[in-house]
Amino acid sequence: MCGIIGYAGKAGAEEFLLQGLKRLEYRGYDSAGIAVLDENEIQVVKCQGTLEKLEKRLRQERARGYLGIGHTRWATHGVPSDTNSHPHQDCQERFALVHNGIIENYQTLKADLKSAGHSFCSETDTEVLVHLLEEIHQGEMVTALRELQNRLVGSYALAVVDNREPDKIYALRQESPLVIGLGEEENYLASDMPALLNATSKFHILEDGDLAVLSENDISIFSSEGKEVKADIFQADWDDEMVQKQGYDHFMLKEIYEQPTVARRLLSAYLEPDRVNLPELTEIWDDEIDRVLITACGTAYYSGLAGRHILEELANLPVEVEIASELRYKKNFLDDKSLLLVVSQSGETADTLAALKLGKNSGSRVLALTNTIGSSIAREADAVIDLKAGPEIAVASTKAYLAMLTAFYLTGIKLAGLRATLPERELHSYRQELLKLPEKITAALDRVEESSRKAADYLKDYNSMFYIGRNLDYSLALEGALKLKEISFLHAEAYPAGELKHGTLALVEEGVPVMAIFTRRGLVSKTLSNVKEVKARGGKVIAIATAGTVEDKAEFDKFIELPACNELWAGVLTVLPLQLLAYHTAHRLGCSIDKPRNLAKSVTVE
Repeated sequence: MCGIIGYAGKAGAEEFLLQGLKRLEYRGYDSAGIAVLDENEIQVVKCQGTLEKLEKRLRQERARGYLGIGHTRWATHGVPSDTNSHPHQDCQERFALVHNGIIENYQTLKADLKSAGHSFCSETDTEVLVHLLEEIHQGEMVTALRELQNRLVGSYALAVVDNREPDKIYALRQESPLVIGLGEEENYLASDMPALLNATSKFHILEDGDLAVLSENDISIFSSEGKEVKADIFQADWDDEMVQKQGYDHFMLKEIYEQPTVARRLLSAYLEPDRVNLPELTEIWDDEIDRVLITACGTAYYSGLAGRHILEELANLPVEVEIASELRYKKNFLDDKSLLLVVSQSGETADTLAALKLGKNSGSRVLALTNTIGSSIAREADAVIDLKAGPEIAVASTKAYLAMLTAFYLTGIKLAGLRATLPERELHSYRQELLKLPEKITAALDRVEESSRKAADYLKDYNSMFYIGRNLDYSLALEGALKLKEISFLHAEAYPAGELKHGTLALVEEGVPVMAIFTRRGLVSKTLSNVKEVKARGGKVIAIATAGTVEDKAEFDKFIELPACNELWAGVLTVLPLQLLAYHTAHRLGCSIDKPRNLAKSVTVE
């Protein structure tokens, strides 16, 4: 949510900032702006709307300089507008400041500042920060920012420039991500590494409480205790090519078709024919552990629901799944006999990070599944599985979700070995099958592309639909419905197939689409009985099934068939038509697929 970019160097700051903001579009935004220093003058250009609109305004107002900061805003306090856009300035226009996060005590601070004579232009909590800085600044910025930090309650990443120090950018991080990029005679600042991959692969990831000072030739970092910190260089293995569309119409479609590569990369890192190579999990495992609790948000949460079935079946271990934003507000029973498994694509999801800290404070061992190895969640966890999906630009997650499912398979097989719940012969067979998964994903994409397009031609004419399944298939149905909602803006709900008769059938009438998932052979007849209930009320049923699972295809209005597969792995294949259905439906409706309305890629506030 929101994006920060900063540049200090010898090139034109305004162009670098604009291109950096374009690379942060996936985080979600409704307005944008930059502040550029030209000698001792700060030029601020900002507006509501797209970056194309900002680019046009920049051409008109011709902001020029060699140092500056920029921001894409996703509205929290105050409606999207030119005035509420960042950067914000103080009364004297000495400072310009951008900010991600939420300041929880901003109203109290604002009232005090108004009493002191400050005049406010916007409805945002961010403007409070720049006026507070003006109020307390007594000649030294580092001291002022530490005083500012002491007065704030909330989460934030901020960057500020001062027209009396035109060669420096100051940055402060607290529970909202911020990275420094290192270059030659230029240095950079951003919310996320992908914004800077065209310029550098060398990064320092700021910790909570860190304060940084950037100039074109120098970086100084100070911890929350005031001690200078040596930059710990993180060499990213992502490259700029990964964040380009490479000929696809949308990033989402590109990322769907990258999934065989993602699975291959993940499996080659962690799986060998004779073992699952997860030494970190082995180190934190204890035979005293008697339960697993999975916690996450959104798509990651739905991966956890599927992961529950995988871990329970392989490792014979009780597994619970909790939405991270709810975990802290209920009795959770976490203790030193619990394994807390947290899942987050970004590694910065605020609610998931808070749940992780709760688990650690309760004595639980924490295993993280994340796609960003230098993230807060990765650094806080006791052990990490790097999802190795590469940068995911589309807001709706596809390849990261598939990587999460694959990581659950790896974890399940490893735990089965540690707990001796399956004979080695069976574990060896599972490992061999899993090694073939990338080929099966490729075959499945080829097989379901056309049938997914045809099903989308039907779905686009309806504004409400349902997804059903049982057991693991229900978990997959939840993710399929979420994908459709996220990018096509159509109403979609998922239900356990057996629950239809307990209320939802009242909504099924002539023509209403229902997607039924069949991967579990032992449950086919049960789900088919629910399909008949839908058909009896005029509903149109689209089936997604692995080959050989359903005998009578005439039962269905449309049928999407996946390659034959061990039913435990079938979840990975089933997500492919669910993703393509959502994509092609949204494409036919002319929706903004990569940047759906009201949504952000990285949710760093509660």
